[in-house]
Amino acid sequence: MSVLIPWPDDIYAVDSCYMRPQLAAIHLIRSGDRVAIVDTGNNASVPHVMVALAELGLSAEAVSHVLLTHIHLDHAGGAGAFMAACPNATLVVHPRGARHMVDPSKLWAGTVAVYGEADATARYGEILPIAAERIVEATDNLVIDLNGRPLRVADTPGHARHHVCYFDERSRAWFTGDVFGLSYRELDRDGKAFVFPSTTPVQFDPPALHESIDRLMAAEPSAMYLTHFSRVTDLPRLAADLHRLIDAHVAIAKAGAGAIDHRHQIIRSGLSALLREEARRQQWTLDETALFDLFEVDLELNAQGLEVWLDSGA
Repeated sequence: MSVLIPWPDDIYAVDSCYMRPQLAAIHLIRSGDRVAIVDTGNNASVPHVMVALAELGLSAEAVSHVLLTHIHLDHAGGAGAFMAACPNATLVVHPRGARHMVDPSKLWAGTVAVYGEADATARYGEILPIAAERIVEATDNLVIDLNGRPLRVADTPGHARHHVCYFDERSRAWFTGDVFGLSYRELDRDGKAFVFPSTTPVQFDPPALHESIDRLMAAEPSAMYLTHFSRVTDLPRLAADLHRLIDAHVAIAKAGAGAIDHRHQIIRSGLSALLREEARRQQWTLDETALFDLFEVDLELNAQGLEVWLDSGA
């Protein structure tokens, strides 16, 4: 069975198989006999992408770029392993993230602080360093030449200060990392997709995130390719839902701000209530048990991120 999920304009998604099926997509953009990889999953994702390349009649030597939207490890944990496997590739990453790809020790320490040592190791394995000479910093409006196919960088903070998105001029589509939220295929109803914000630690910035979403939409894109999980359209509706839900997250955080001893519980309960409310609003068909199983990790990480945001002086 094919591992490729084909989309228009020589764009493909590959399930990274990170944690569970259809949680994190790795995208391939093909231009002739060259290909770019967008986000990397973890080290265990490498074999899946190698199989996908073979299905396309390509080898690891055809990979000219590994493009990171940001360096959270569900997006960048496998970057070192991919660069080791793809000898002709250049890594493209936000300037704030480049040094952490060369020396991932601080990145690893931050990940352990969120997940704990054992869980972090089980999720990601060893984070491999990347030689500085193989890294290009993804500055705002940088144009990457993918074998004659231009990909433009946009600096898009809000989820993280080191977050970028990539605009493919051919398809007029964005590769959005986490800026355009999460869109799990299990929620689809009659072909209609839905979104939910990601406010994970440690750099959630609501005004910046609103601005980044508006910047993406200003390009009048044909589609968004989300890491969680792949292609969505009907973008004005989804953007409006994201703006509304980001504001709802902020309101929940502020409502719990004064309760220092049990703030996390209040915020976590508020997010659970928001998810139930959204399920009713959007008429999702998952039962509540399946819905909360799907969002268990996201709700916890969103709550942690909101607490960090409060502690930052929001």
